[in-house]
Order: sequence, then C-alpha cells, then structure tokens
Amino acid sequence: MRRKTLIALMLFAFIFMMANDNMPLFKKKKRAVQSDSISQKDTTRRDTGKLAAVIDTTKMDSIQRAVYRHNKAVDDSIHLDSLNRKKKNGIDAPVTYSGEDSLVYHAKSKVAYIYGSSKVEYENMDLASDKIQMSLDSSLVRAIGTADSTEKKGVRGRPLFKMGGSEYESDTIAFNFKTKKGFINNVYTQQEDGFLTSEISKRDSSGVIYLKHGRYTTCDEEHPDFYIALSRAKVRPGKDVVFGPAYLVVADVPLPLAIPYGFFPFTKSYSSGFIMPSYGDEQDRGFYLRDGGYYFAMNDNWDLKLLGEIYTKGSWGVSVASNYRKRYKYNGSFLASFQDTRTGDKGLPDYARQTSFKIQWSHRQDAKANPFSSLSASVNFATSSYERNNLTSLYNPQSLTQSTRTSSVSWSTTFSSIGMSLSSTANLSQNMRDSSISMTLPDLNISISRFYPFRRKHVAGNQRWYEKISMSYTGRLSNSINTKEDRLLKANLLKEWRNGIQHNIPISGNFTLFNYINVSPSFNFTDRMYSQKVDRSWDDAAQEVKNDTTYGFHNVYNWNLALSASTKLYGFFVPSKKIFGDKIMAIRHVITPSVSFSYAPDFGSARYGYYDTYQKTDANGNVSLVEYSPYEGALYGVPGKGRTGNISWDISNNLEMKLKSDHDKDSLGYKKISLIDELGFTMSYNAAATTHKWSDLSVRLRLKWWKNYTFNMNAVFGTYAYELDENGTPYIGNHTLWGMGKFGRFQGFSQNISFTLNPEKLRKWFGGGKDDDEDLCDKDDEGIDTDIESNIDDDMIEGQRGARKKSGGGKAETDDDGYMVFNMPWSLTFGYGITMRENTDIKKFNYEKMRYPYKFSQTLNVSGNLRISDGWNISFSSGYDFENHAMSMTTASLQRDLHCFNMSCQVVIAPYTSYNFTFRANAATLTDALKYDKRSGYSNAVQWY
Repeated sequence: MRRKTLIALMLFAFIFMMANDNMPLFKKKKRAVQSDSISQKDTTRRDTGKLAAVIDTTKMDSIQRAVYRHNKAVDDSIHLDSLNRKKKNGIDAPVTYSGEDSLVYHAKSKVAYIYGSSKVEYENMDLASDKIQMSLDSSLVRAIGTADSTEKKGVRGRPLFKMGGSEYESDTIAFNFKTKKGFINNVYTQQEDGFLTSEISKRDSSGVIYLKHGRYTTCDEEHPDFYIALSRAKVRPGKDVVFGPAYLVVADVPLPLAIPYGFFPFTKSYSSGFIMPSYGDEQDRGFYLRDGGYYFAMNDNWDLKLLGEIYTKGSWGVSVASNYRKRYKYNGSFLASFQDTRTGDKGLPDYARQTSFKIQWSHRQDAKANPFSSLSASVNFATSSYERNNLTSLYNPQSLTQSTRTSSVSWSTTFSSIGMSLSSTANLSQNMRDSSISMTLPDLNISISRFYPFRRKHVAGNQRWYEKISMSYTGRLSNSINTKEDRLLKANLLKEWRNGIQHNIPISGNFTLFNYINVSPSFNFTDRMYSQKVDRSWDDAAQEVKNDTTYGFHNVYNWNLALSASTKLYGFFVPSKKIFGDKIMAIRHVITPSVSFSYAPDFGSARYGYYDTYQKTDANGNVSLVEYSPYEGALYGVPGKGRTGNISWDISNNLEMKLKSDHDKDSLGYKKISLIDELGFTMSYNAAATTHKWSDLSVRLRLKWWKNYTFNMNAVFGTYAYELDENGTPYIGNHTLWGMGKFGRFQGFSQNISFTLNPEKLRKWFGGGKDDDEDLCDKDDEGIDTDIESNIDDDMIEGQRGARKKSGGGKAETDDDGYMVFNMPWSLTFGYGITMRENTDIKKFNYEKMRYPYKFSQTLNVSGNLRISDGWNISFSSGYDFENHAMSMTTASLQRDLHCFNMSCQVVIAPYTSYNFTFRANAATLTDALKYDKRSGYSNAVQWY
C-alpha cells in the first residue's frame, strides 16, 4: 500500500515537472510551432524584458545612462521592423472577384471557386475566365475554361489576363499576387503589329515572358498564312522578343529557312537601331550589300539615318538623311549621298573610276511661326553621273531620264509699317545631259508697294487729279554664272560671275474722261549698274575678235512714256419668241476696246554710249563696220536701239446668253450661259520704225462650254508677205498682206488636252451614273517638273495604291435580281497635244503661193489601271512620238496584295528595258527580314524582241 502510494506521488511530481514551461524538449517544439505561425509571439521582447529587469540604471553615471538609452532605442526600432515583415501576407490591396453562376468557399483551405464568367481584379491586374480558383492564404489564382465544342477553339470562357498594357489569352493561367509570377498554357498575345503564341509560358515578376514552342506572325487571321516557329523565346512586352533557333512556316509547310538567333522590336515609340541591308549582284560592280546602316532617334524634333553600300569590285557609297519638325514653327528633310563607282578591272583599259554626289533639302516654315518673315527651300542637286550610277534610278524612268533639275532657297521679310518687303533667293538650274549649270547667288529684291506722294493726309472734299498719281520702287541685286559643274567652285568671282544692280521706278495715274473712258498715263524709269564692260576690236593678224574687259562702275539706264485708254460697250439682243421660243431671255455682247501709245528715245545713239563699233578687215581685204554693245550679255541686258513710237489696239469680245431655268437651285429663275468667254484681237503700229511698222495680228479664243474644261487657243497671223531676194531666197518683205487684199498669214497654234475614261463616266453618259468633276483638264506645257518629288510616276503609284483598296469585305453586293454585282474598277487616260507651225525649210517653200507649208507636231500619252479584284492591280503608261515614229517612255506595273505579303513587279519597256520584282511582308517589323528582290542590272537588262 505504501509502495503504491509512493509511486503515485512520484508520477504526480513527474507530471508537474513535465508541465513546466522551462523544460527544453517542450520549449523547442513550442518554438518550432511559433516559427511556422504567421502571428508568432515575440520572444525577443521577453528576453529584453529579462535583461531590463537585471540592469539597474540608478547605478549608472550620466554618460553610461545616455549610451544605454540610445542602444535600447535602436534595438526597439529593429524589433518593430521585424514584426512588420513577419506579419505581411503579400496582399497589399483589396481583391475584387465576381461570378455569374456561383461561388464556393472552403473555409478550412481558404480557397474560393468562382463559376460562370468569373472576374478577379487586384491592383492593375484583371483576370476573366469561365472558372477561377483563388487561394486567399497562398495568394494564388488559377483560371481555366470549360470544354465546349460549339465555342471558338472548343473552349468556353478562355482565360483572359490583363496587366498594365499587356493582354494574354490562353487555356490555363496560374498567377501569384505576391510574386507577380505566372504560368500560362497555350498563350496568345499581340505585341504591336505581331502576334505571339506558345504551348508553355512563364511570366516573372518584371513582366518578362519566357516561351517554349512558340510562334510569331504578323497575320491577323485565326489560322495564319505564315509564322516563324520559335523553339524558345524571351518576350519583353512593349520592347522586343529574343528567340533561339527558329524556322519559317508558310501555309503549314515548314521551309528550309532557319536562323540560330534573332529578335523583333516591339517599341511603340521610335528608337535607334540597325537597318538591314539588301543584297544582290551586278555584272559591272559585282556582288553588293546596299541600303544598310543605322537609324538614330535623336529626339521628338529630328532623327538621323546613315546608310552605306559596298561592292566586291571596289565601288562604295554613303548617304545621310534626316527629317526634322518643330510644331507650329517649321519642318523639312535633308539628304546627302556620295558614290565612288569603279567599273572594270584595275590595270586594264576598261577600268574607270567616277565620283558623284547628290544633295536634297526641303524646308517649309509654318505660316503661324512669323507672319512677317519666311524661309523656304527646295534643293535637288546632283552631279550628272549620279543617276546613272544609282541602282534605284534604273527602275525609276522619270529619275533616269530627267534632263533638268532646279533648286531654290528663298527668304523674305516684310516691313508693313513702311510698305517695304525684302527677299533673297538662291537659284540653281542643271542640265543633266551636258552637265551645265546656271546659278544665281544671291538674288536680292527690295520693293516698296504703291504709294501716293501727293495725296493729303486729311482728305476734305473731292479728290484732286494729282492725288491719283502713284509710284513704287523695285530694286534687285544679282550675282549669276553659267558654267560646267566641275568649274563651279573654281570660277573667279569678278571675271566669270555676272553681277549687277537694277532699279525700277514706275509712276502712273488713273483718270476718268467723260465718265466712260478710263485714261492711264505712266512713266517708267529703269537703271542698271554693272561692274564690267567688254570693248571689242579686230585683230587683223589673227583674224579674230579681241575682247578687252574693263572693271569698274558702269551705269546704264532707259525710260519710256505710255498712255492708254479703255472703255466697255454693251449690246443686248432679245430673240424672237416665235423663232427661238420663250426659253431664251436675252443675249448680251460686251466689247472692251483699248488703245495705247508708248514712246521711248533711241538709246542706240552715240551720246548714251550703250553701243559701239569696230572696223573689221577680213582675209580678202574687205572692210566692214561691226556694231556691238559693250554690255552685251550683261545680267540685266542693255536698252534696245531705235526710237519707239508704238500705237497698239486691243478688242476683247464676250458673248453670254440668259435662259429661263426650271431648276429649284436657281433662285432667280434664270441662269447665264457663256457662248464666247473671250474673243480678242491685238495689233500694234510703230511709227518710229523704218521697216515692218505693223506687228503681227494675235488672236485669242476662250470657251467655257464644259463644266470642268476651258478651251484656250492662241493664234498668230503674219502681216507681211514673203518676197524673194536677188538669190531667190524667200524673206519677209515690207509689203503687207492686208494691202494685197489678203488676210494675215496663219503662223500656227498649239493645244494640249487630256481625257479620263472610267466606268462612272460611262454610266453617266448612258444614264444612272453620278456626276464626275474630272472630265477634261488642261495640260500645261511648261517642261519637266523638277521638284524633289518629280521622280515619282504619279500614274503608276496611283495604280499601285488601288491594289491595297478594299471593297468592304463581308457580304457581297447584289443587284435587284439577287445576282452578285460585277465590279472591276478601271480607268484610261488619254493625253493629246498638237502644235502647228510653219516649216521654214527652204526646200519646201511654195514659190507659187509664196508660202511655207505647215508642220504638225503631235504627242499622244496613254495611261491606265485595272483592278481585277481586291488586291490585284495592273497599271501602265505609254505614249507615241509622231515625229520619231517610236514609242515614248513605256512602263507597266503589276501588284498583288497577299494579305500578309505584297508582291509587285515593275517593267520598263521603252526607251530602255529593265525590271524590278519585289516580294515582302507588309508588317513593318518583318518587311526587311522577309523579302525577296530581283532586279535587272545595267548589263543584264531584259531584251525585248
């Protein structure tokens, strides 16, 4: 009994001992549990408390007490930071979730299941799917779709993940709120103009995605036409994608086109980067790499592009291009290119080396920048050999055959307070065929607008006659040279440049005589200042003219007087209603006659010194007196010889008809129709001339019978008849045809018209079509447009643009009977020009009629385009030269839009032959990577027979 009682007491004591908190075994286990708990107790504070209980600060001096309190404050702050770190669970913002079907929450596992169009929003993260599983304790969310054969891709409610500016669509997505990491199966995302898919993807905390077995394409179809198969890739959203071994797949067929490494940029803003070159071969210069270099994105105002080209036979070239713009100030572009062309083999007779360059500059100032001052530039300068050595020009007929180029830089400013304007221009004109250059630098102009020097500041009563007298001033300073391009920079400024200053002061008035006649007297004074003159003499020994140039100040002036009078005469005719009906209300005839008289003295007299003579003795001893002007060839010319007393008259006729109108748009109830817009006659008589006092008769006709076409024709009728000299050679005599009872000799005219035919015009003519505002148009015959953009064939470019036009897609358009409407847009433009003039070949002179036969010069141009369907376009341009009986510049173009790719072919058939075939991707990201170019060279051009 005692033994049992003793054992029970000992067990009871052992149990109490084991229940003590200070037992090591239980203490370790308790600490292990505490370390696993998020809200563990603070053991540090307890230890610190024990230490505080031991330390007695009353026994410390002031220095020891200050050190102790400082250390204690540091320990407390460290302890507080550790507590805040341990208590954080990774979720810093509210998590919003919703679902249309149901929500199931397991409290034990802290997992929520959301069904039916589920959505979860956390900070800048949005997740939408048919099913979402969300763990609140581990900060994990998982989204999957539901299998459904009726839905797209066989899945209903595919997970759609959005974070920031990135969007991903996949089959399964797992995402951690805390680490911002995710795992995605079968991801689909768009980066700029490209689309990325992969079987397995991982997203790290910075947003970078790592792909395995991925695809990249720029095709927006669900089943892409092509893609680049990527074994592994790293995607930085909005920046780029870097991938490992990859190969091209077209129409689900893998092609043997693989690369070990590559990248595609995705940046939304412009950025610097390399420009991939194009490659090829040319027989004269060898294999080449061209148009490769680097692009510098400097800032928002300007950029820079450096390009180069190199050939295996030694030729090379560099170019620099820049675009600049400052909003509301100015914008422009600049291009400079240099070429070193070497052909043949060095050391052999066929070896040649040629350097050439080209400069283009375009600048335009915004009108809002400065209303009183402006600066503009249009520079297009190139050496004559540049276009011949440039491969790009070979496939651009307008550039290769361009015979002239013009450049200009102009600056102007206005002083509105005094009515003065100041402008300066630099002009340059090139002849690409003989490499001649005409340059003016500078061309300074000063002008003062018309003012009335005798007009009172405070007008009271009627205006006096002398107050109607006005005057103005125009001054010009120019420095010009005509030379070859290789001599331009070596020319002497004083000896080879022509320079001068010109002043012009016109004085005029306008008065009314008898209330119907307008009388306008005028006086004009012109002064020229030159820095040199050339005196001539005859060298009997050398039998040639010797020139002696004198440098200094030389003044040349002239003046003239003029008096003109004009009025208007109106005539009305009301036709008989019995004959013409009541539709015609009246016919008005307006006659505007004018007569003028002008006088100028003979500035060829010796007292002016503008003309001189020298004695010439030829080899046979014949002596003659040769007249010349020391200022011949000067910049502003020299006044003409002979006194002028010219009387000229002009008669202009206008004929209009007024008709009653039934249209509602004519609110007055009538409309006017122009029968003859103008029929004018001009002729003059010079009373001071000794011969040929009468001028030729000029006739002008203008008709406005069509809505968008004005017919203009100018013709000249000669006054004097042909006569024969002692050798039987015809010349213009002194007897007028009018005096012989004959009408003036018709000397010719010129006219250019064009016409465009298209389906709309045909429907308009035969009913049911809409009105077209572009029926006929005039073609100005002012030579070749030498603007920088003149190297573009407008007709061909417009035709190529037609290939990219879409008809709208979707449901086909049908007619009233339900049949699909046939639509094949096309246009055909005809341009015709004719010039009629006298053929002054003596062999063809008609001695019976005493007339030269007429000679006709004709030109015919044809251009058109045909859009077979959406994406197919054919265009061409050609012409016929009637004088040479040959085809003029003939080009053709074929373009096919293949959705993701574009195929184009340009062919030049005449006057030379070349071709250019291009096949490339439409997307800017791949246009330089996926392309194929085939061009003819100078020596391997296609021969057409």
